[in-house]
Amino acid sequence: MPAEPTVLAEGDGRQPAEPSKPPHASEARPAAKRSGWASLRPLVLRLHFYAGLLIAPFLLVAAVTGLLYAGSYQVEKYVYADELRVPVAADKSELPLSRQVAAAREAHPEGTVSAIRPAPEEGATTRVLLSGVPGVDPDRTLAVFVNPYTAEVRGALEQYGASGALPLRTWIDGLHRDLHLGEPGRLYSELAASWLWVIAGGGLVLWFGRRRSQRKRRNTTGRSRTLSLHGAVGVWTAVGLFFLSATGLTWSTYAGQSVADLREALGQTTPAVTASVEPGADGAGEHSEHGGASGSGASAGAGSGRDATDVGLDAVLKSARGQGLSDPVEIVPPADAVSAYVVKQVQRSWPEKQDSVAVDPANGEVTEVLRFDDYPVLAKLTRWGIDAHAGSLFGVANQIALAALALGLILLIVWGYRMWWQRGRGTSFGRPMARGAWRDVPAYLLVPLMVAVAVLGYFVPLLGIPLVAFLAVDVVLGEVAYRRGRRTYA
Repeated sequence: MPAEPTVLAEGDGRQPAEPSKPPHASEARPAAKRSGWASLRPLVLRLHFYAGLLIAPFLLVAAVTGLLYAGSYQVEKYVYADELRVPVAADKSELPLSRQVAAAREAHPEGTVSAIRPAPEEGATTRVLLSGVPGVDPDRTLAVFVNPYTAEVRGALEQYGASGALPLRTWIDGLHRDLHLGEPGRLYSELAASWLWVIAGGGLVLWFGRRRSQRKRRNTTGRSRTLSLHGAVGVWTAVGLFFLSATGLTWSTYAGQSVADLREALGQTTPAVTASVEPGADGAGEHSEHGGASGSGASAGAGSGRDATDVGLDAVLKSARGQGLSDPVEIVPPADAVSAYVVKQVQRSWPEKQDSVAVDPANGEVTEVLRFDDYPVLAKLTRWGIDAHAGSLFGVANQIALAALALGLILLIVWGYRMWWQRGRGTSFGRPMARGAWRDVPAYLLVPLMVAVAVLGYFVPLLGIPLVAFLAVDVVLGEVAYRRGRRTYA
């Protein structure tokens, strides 16, 4: 969101006349340097302008796709209503879970059962998730939807992630995350998230740092009106934009790895129940999200050859219910002969249900219980942050808030570019801040600021690398302009 790109100092914002033979920037500046905010403002303004100008296109794409994703939850319920909903039986009695899984396997014998999600409420279908299905992306599963009252198979759709996203939401999610370009495409979203907080923070500093007389002006036409709208919306959305930036970085490629490393160093990683029931096992080997690789054991309890020693899905679900695991839950069958069932709650709305248990397939006894209340603080915050960013933590209210933030960001970007155009009086784009503003910043402010930027750039490389690249190009262009004997502002 480029903003007020041409104000040189606290005055009327006009550029000085260009001399015929301009001196070098260091020679043109007065010996006395300003201090405090007066010296920082030009630097912040220049950074805000260029960051907004260069990063705004990436932010615009992220905002538009985020707006689409915020509405995808409700659209998904409508588009896939036949698979998701069924008429409630008169007696409201559901068939045994094992029978529902058998019906799914009869209709879709390919692949292996990697998880089962029993119907979470009346009128909802049961999902039987199959992995290793030919034609299905390896990082997705085939969800077979079964009527829990009749065992009728209602259809099958690809599902992605723990949130249970179906094809429409998965496609929009991929567009928002990486533009369907794979790992290289994720750089766009990480770049946007890395710079969003910088641009928002710079805008806040500039807005509240304006002189009282400027804030009291009643001029509501032209660029002043655009600036007023840009600033007001920026102030109201700033906290939300900071939040989106921080939570978006947690699952990014490079900054996300830094966050993961920090959590591991602090002992704040997300725990998981021990899935092994082998005598003398040390508990190593965390069960994967959807049961991982297969083998005949992956279908245990569903006619896999372990039936003679397996208590079955219904007994496992009953044991989990006895530990207080209410719907919605996901049952992950044992991956091999020495693994346990893992039953975990998968509700991502407030209050979150994230408890999980391990159940011995031989006798149905619960071998381990993990409560969400026992998660480390950073693990909880990460879970809440990701779910709020995805729009599931507070349901429809969360989705409306995300849509409002996305729309606000779009308006900020449009108004920012409009101010740039209006500064040129509608015939050309206006000039940005002059170079060399950093020379007026006192050392006691500049040195700590440079250190902080270096540290942040190390842990958030898509903030640091573009910043270094910009500075390098800016210095080269400035030197070239000086040697050619003319002043430049771009």
